[in-house]
Amino acid sequence: MEKNKIISIEHLTKRFPVGKGEFTALKDINLEFRKGEFAGLVGPSGSGKTTMLNIIGSLDSPSEGKAMVLGRSIADLSHQEAAALRNRHIGFIFQEYHLLPVYTVYENVEFSLLLQGMEASKRKKAVMEALEWVDLTDKVDSKPAKLSGGESQRVAIARAMVKRPEILLADEPSANLDAKNAHNILQLMKKLNQELETTFIFSTHDEKVMQYLDRIISLEDGKVVKDEKMKVEF
Repeated sequence: MEKNKIISIEHLTKRFPVGKGEFTALKDINLEFRKGEFAGLVGPSGSGKTTMLNIIGSLDSPSEGKAMVLGRSIADLSHQEAAALRNRHIGFIFQEYHLLPVYTVYENVEFSLLLQGMEASKRKKAVMEALEWVDLTDKVDSKPAKLSGGESQRVAIARAMVKRPEILLADEPSANLDAKNAHNILQLMKKLNQELETTFIFSTHDEKVMQYLDRIISLEDGKVVKDEKMKVEF
């Protein structure tokens, strides 16, 4: 794989069965992403943004074409191999926070490290570091029900970043936040992107998110209609 190119999408098409026919969600997509990008897939609902994220994140696979992520062909991965790729190398942040309600903030962030089998002392160090990144060390023992929306999304970011993934996929991460919290979250993600060189890829149609993106890839009806570098000053 070419240096710093961590995702390569070639002639990717994705179809879903609908009744007796099928729906083509993505049509002959060609894209590349490099280490440390802060990019967004932008477009209206139904344009294929989330489908593209799901394929990059090994939650789905192409119907045709190729998706190479960190040197692995998504179509060729077994369920176990796809899970291992997600558990160790890819973080996810969603519109809904998906925090486990019976667990504390600490335990929610720790969960992905437990799946990796990391030893306890290393887990504790990593979890506390992640909570420092999002300024939530005072909430380690709190349950999700006691958190605000902004705090919940910060926990979700800490949970995604605690394993220091090469790629972080964010699907409409600001949708449930007010403007102030949305900007705070985006500034935090931009800071982590710059400090850790994690590649962030967003799915969004939120203007607030677009202000922060270094690259905007516009999708319409499953096709890339524009791919442009942005000048961002934050």
